[in-house]
Amino acid sequence: MSYIHHTILLVDNDQDMAHFTMLALQRVGVISPVQVATNAEEAIGYLNGEGDYRDRENYPMPVLMLLDPKLPNLSGFEFLFWVRQQPELKRLPVIILTQPGPVTEVNRAYELGCNSYLTKPTSFNTLLVMMQSLVQYWLSLNTAPELCAAFNSPPLLRQQQEVGETQPEPGA
Repeated sequence: MSYIHHTILLVDNDQDMAHFTMLALQRVGVISPVQVATNAEEAIGYLNGEGDYRDRENYPMPVLMLLDPKLPNLSGFEFLFWVRQQPELKRLPVIILTQPGPVTEVNRAYELGCNSYLTKPTSFNTLLVMMQSLVQYWLSLNTAPELCAAFNSPPLLRQQQEVGETQPEPGA
């Protein structure tokens, strides 16, 4: 099965792991782009459609985000907190994909709103099996939530919608 129009945003500063994750996703049928951000600031720019990321044809909104919380500067946990505070992003499925850590990290990730917590496998074959299961569930079996419709609106219209203002009717 191939998965088209299912953009995945991978946020991981480990270039090798990001490469192997992208390769595994391609091998299990993810045809749409897997976009990679190497830090939280870059991911925020992507999600906000800032700079080069304004072109939503080439940088579409993701339907799923894979996040390593061990990021430089702004941590993945801080970034996850930011995502969940954004009305237009709070429903975005976020899967933590990281090195093994203490149960306190697992608990923190769920408290901040992750949808699943996975440990990075040590072999490519295991990663391949993991990505097959992940893709089958999240992109095929799961019914994805709709992200806020206002997110793709111009910024001024978004602000008006957030405060409950409406556009005047023509001729009113």
